[in-house]
Amino acid sequence: MAGIYIHIPFCRQACHYCNFHFSTSLRQKDVLLDALRRELELRKDFLQAPIESIYFGGGTPSLLTNVELDQLFRSIHSLFSVQPSAEITLEANPDDLTKEKLRALKDSPVNRLSIGVQSFFEEDLRFMNRAHSAEEARRCIADARAMGFDNLTIDLIYGSPTTNMEMWEANVETAVEMGIPHLSCYCLTVEPKTALAHFVKTGKVATPDEEAAASQFEYLMDRLEKAGYDHYEISNFAKPGMYSKHNTAYWLGEPYLGIGPSAHSFDGEQRYWNVANNARYIKAIQQGVLPLESESLSVAERYNEYVMTSLRTSWGCDLNKVRKMGPQFHDYILTNVYPFLENGLVIRTGDTLVLSKKGKLLADFIESELFWAD
Repeated sequence: MAGIYIHIPFCRQACHYCNFHFSTSLRQKDVLLDALRRELELRKDFLQAPIESIYFGGGTPSLLTNVELDQLFRSIHSLFSVQPSAEITLEANPDDLTKEKLRALKDSPVNRLSIGVQSFFEEDLRFMNRAHSAEEARRCIADARAMGFDNLTIDLIYGSPTTNMEMWEANVETAVEMGIPHLSCYCLTVEPKTALAHFVKTGKVATPDEEAAASQFEYLMDRLEKAGYDHYEISNFAKPGMYSKHNTAYWLGEPYLGIGPSAHSFDGEQRYWNVANNARYIKAIQQGVLPLESESLSVAERYNEYVMTSLRTSWGCDLNKVRKMGPQFHDYILTNVYPFLENGLVIRTGDTLVLSKKGKLLADFIESELFWAD
């Protein structure tokens, strides 16, 4: 299984919490899209396996016109072997998803939408500086379902200072009642060099309450379990058969190609990342140069990465895979996981380690305690 990620680094406005690479100026959009197609050509031999997922992320890919999307699809299909059953996801903002836009997307190869809802409350959306309204969020989901987009996911954010427990419960209940088959739910994080970080530093906004966020995450896990969702990754919940193919491939260590400024790639041995600067990216591609850096992972780094990604999933950490990396890693993880097994934060079933519900609240800490330290 192999996937392609295409980064569309443009947004109409900056969300206060976002630290992804993007620009609110669309002046370079045409020339950058040309560069994306050229990079696809330059890297057409990167993936050997057929393509089973394509993901348009950003930024805001829903800013692209039908013609612009079609040009990218033509390049992809001319250069790569794309499976007929490939999952093709496009991230979209609710304010972009008019009925006309949805109709055009339905006529395109896109078969899955990832809608950046974040909240169904105006207070939250204003705090986050989102461009859409709560009404637009509800409307676009209903319109997407009516248009035949049965495979869709929405993002929700918990832990915001503006989101009390009653509001969070209502957000989750709205998603369940609307029959949304997949949810990606993230805790609000104060990332460096964001507007939110500045607001917190200057005292304009209170530091997010970790205990409140933990309570909201616990409610999320319990409510979605009762509603029949699988908690298959720490931030992702899906009805059976509706898991994200693209993100699952990331978590399982499958190869993927990242196209565009700041995009990352993995070939099974090395990691690559493109420059996170639109102008420098465009200039390099126009000169026929790939604007990327790379690193080969040591065995210890591969062990740490496997622990980090596997423990975040319902498939868990396979001790047999750890053993193949070296007996020292197998002995190390068994020694260091013991306290977490004793207090019920990690569960061992055969040769598989998985986080318990309580353990998921402390996932980052548990993983760090299991990392190999020279």
